[in-house]
Amino acid sequence: MSWTRRLVLALSAVLAALAAALVAAPAAQAHEERPVTLPDGSGSVPVLRTGEPDLLVCKADRADFERRIAAFPAELKARNRALFARCAAPGSRQGFRHLQQAVDAVDRPGMTIAILPGLYEEEPSLPAPTGACAALKAPRSSLGYQILSYEQQKQCPHNQNLVAILGKKNLQVEGTGASRLDVVVDAKYTKLNAIRADGSDGIYFRNFTAQRTTFNSLYILAGDGFVIDDVLTRWNDEYGFLTFASDHGLYKNCESYGNGDSGIYPGSASNINDGRGYDVPRYSIEITGCRSHHNMVGYSGTAGDSVYVHDNEFDHNMGGASMDSAFPGHPGLPQNHARFERNLIHDNNQNYYRHVADGTCAKPPVERGYEQGVVCPQISMPPGTGIITAGGNWNLYENNWVYGHQRAAFYLNAVPAFIRGESAWGKQTDTSHHNRYAGNHLGVDRSGASRPNRTDVWWDGQGSGNCWQSDSGAASPSALPACGAARGEVSGDTRRLVGEPVKLAQLLVCADYNVQARRLPAGCDWYGARGIQRVETQLTLGVAAVLALVGTLLWWRRLRGSRLAAVATGLGLAGLALDVAGSTLALTPTAVPALALLLTGLWWTGIGLALRAGGTRPVFAWTTVVLGALTLLDAFDKAVLMIPWIPVGPAWVRGLLAVVWVLWAVIVAGARTPAPTPPSTPAAPAATATAGGAA
Repeated sequence: MSWTRRLVLALSAVLAALAAALVAAPAAQAHEERPVTLPDGSGSVPVLRTGEPDLLVCKADRADFERRIAAFPAELKARNRALFARCAAPGSRQGFRHLQQAVDAVDRPGMTIAILPGLYEEEPSLPAPTGACAALKAPRSSLGYQILSYEQQKQCPHNQNLVAILGKKNLQVEGTGASRLDVVVDAKYTKLNAIRADGSDGIYFRNFTAQRTTFNSLYILAGDGFVIDDVLTRWNDEYGFLTFASDHGLYKNCESYGNGDSGIYPGSASNINDGRGYDVPRYSIEITGCRSHHNMVGYSGTAGDSVYVHDNEFDHNMGGASMDSAFPGHPGLPQNHARFERNLIHDNNQNYYRHVADGTCAKPPVERGYEQGVVCPQISMPPGTGIITAGGNWNLYENNWVYGHQRAAFYLNAVPAFIRGESAWGKQTDTSHHNRYAGNHLGVDRSGASRPNRTDVWWDGQGSGNCWQSDSGAASPSALPACGAARGEVSGDTRRLVGEPVKLAQLLVCADYNVQARRLPAGCDWYGARGIQRVETQLTLGVAAVLALVGTLLWWRRLRGSRLAAVATGLGLAGLALDVAGSTLALTPTAVPALALLLTGLWWTGIGLALRAGGTRPVFAWTTVVLGALTLLDAFDKAVLMIPWIPVGPAWVRGLLAVVWVLWAVIVAGARTPAPTPPSTPAAPAATATAGGAA
């Protein structure tokens, strides 16, 4: 086998491997629940009732109770003493020692349960299930827990829940302490959920703490009407607050920290604005006055539709806020119509993946050290980011303070529909459209002090109708569609069906994370890869090495005598070197990648013209010129103006043509040079017989 054919086969194998890596998307894990339908929207947001409670919950230890209320203001102390007397009275039918007992005594809509200061471990609910409850037949989630039907939850309410509120309507549950820390409901890492309200329309939770579960502290499922008011959740494997498939909801003055996914998760909020533009009649859930900190992410929501998030603080998480269309089984996909206004989103630079790498997160939850600041990240995400939108549409991000991030203020990428389990070809590009980032305060805090983000915008380039404010600083790509004064006005709008290839490769590699298997993707800078370890640098280096080898070979074999070809090859080698150098600076957008493309484009253009001038393979020569022009166009697209109207970026066309060019160039360089044809010699005149013939 000739060396030419060996090289062609080797290059083909490398390109095939790269293609396989791009299409092999890993399976994702997330919150999994029984099939539910969204509420019909006939409910309303409940209003706090201030009258006397119907039922009381207290502990029997009077001395402990007195210690807990000792520092209360006199009026509040007197009020709690009066409630304690009612609760602890012998034979009282209104007083209970456990919250679940009081919930079970609720016999009509509109009742109120008051919980007096104390620690509530709900001892009757703690034991593992026995008998029929231990033998329930139900599918298991990817995280190992059973996905129980509503009927099974009713049959065995404490298989997964410390406190189960099932089907109770217009119930109010409130603590009577001076702060939310005076009443604590503690699952002690024995249950998935500390408090579950399932199918309980009009529920109101106020003034207590719920903590230490193997999933989430406060879970509201399939409810039309709820309020979470002045509640703290903390130290959970997954979520602090989880509201799912619900409508007419309000979070206010809440706090959450120490959670392996998010502090606040309004997943599958009622999809009431699907099909609308920016102007909508109402939002399904409002979140205001809350603080979520020291979690994997402060706020998240798969199918977090029609959520109005304003005047909150998301800080010191790995990421400030995230919404996505990346997980199957969530009603309302793809995500749409979140609205973020006047939020403080800052300093979200924690990196808790170290607890996965060192084995801490492989221990039982009770031994991990959540109370000492350990967080076990449940999914893959880019640390150091303000707001992440992974496959969302018609979202508004306006008048927020976003600062102090080591990666990016805003992060936007598309998610193809097959990731969420939909195979229809027409849906594969239905995310990452009409997201507006305007009027935000980037890189400064409320006092005006400089607190820059490393990058203001990271975008994979896919989608239409997306726009950014004109004062965005460092961005990737450098040229972005700009928002007009009115919502919907976009200058330089693009309509790309697929994102940039290198960014797509990075996203796919980084998604291969699994906390249970302690698998942290090699090559992803989210997990600490730097320099040559990063997949972007490895791809760039591999491509540069192949192009440098083939380009130099082509020049040596065919164009050594051309001054134009020599200069062009020098420019090309410099451009390829700059491309590798620029790939190591991906976290800090610079002009280096565009300059590298400019030099590489000049190389291909010069080589093509030299080939044409020498009369060598004219079709190949013109192909090389076209490849150079596409590379120059790619540089313009990335550094000056994203070209509108085209369905894919120049990088895709350039990359595909470059594959053909490399193989073709090897063949051209390796072909034998035809031996010169020797000059023809005139034939000697034929001999003629002389007169007389032979002697």
